[in-house]
Amino acid sequence: MPAWEAPDPAGPAVGLDPLLPVRLVERRGDWGQVLCSNGWSAWVDGRRLLAVPQDPPAAEAPLARTDDPRPLLTRAEEALAEYRAAVEALADGGTDGEGFRARTHGLRIGLVVDGESLWLYDRDHARWLYTDGIRLHTYAADEAPRAEPGPPGHAPTRVVPPDPPDRDLR
Repeated sequence: MPAWEAPDPAGPAVGLDPLLPVRLVERRGDWGQVLCSNGWSAWVDGRRLLAVPQDPPAAEAPLARTDDPRPLLTRAEEALAEYRAAVEALADGGTDGEGFRARTHGLRIGLVVDGESLWLYDRDHARWLYTDGIRLHTYAADEAPRAEPGPPGHAPTRVVPPDPPDRDLR
């Protein structure tokens, strides 16, 4: 994960080691200031931080609405059906190249399946999510983190309360 001395993507970035334990100290929009287990402090894209409890959550726990991959799978199926219909109309001569471009303008789909692992593109929030079938986690975002909330329709960064002593972030 790239890290900066200040919450500014124009500055030089340094990569944090994978799975380096960090503790969230402050939030500014999408930015998160973290204190690393090695004593270093940095600013990161707070949307990519994952809370890691001491004990793993029970697999039988019901999915929260934001954790459930099924709504995004449904949106991916719908977008693929729209694209397929546009391709069929173009192949059958029901539309020309300009009509095809107009019909598919703004359509964005992303889906990678590798065994139990799945990466989904969330067009509404301009980010890639990863799931192992149980929980969704932000994997990458299209835009750099912002200090201010995004435009309407952009999900605001969730403010995380201070962690209890037995919890850290990775």
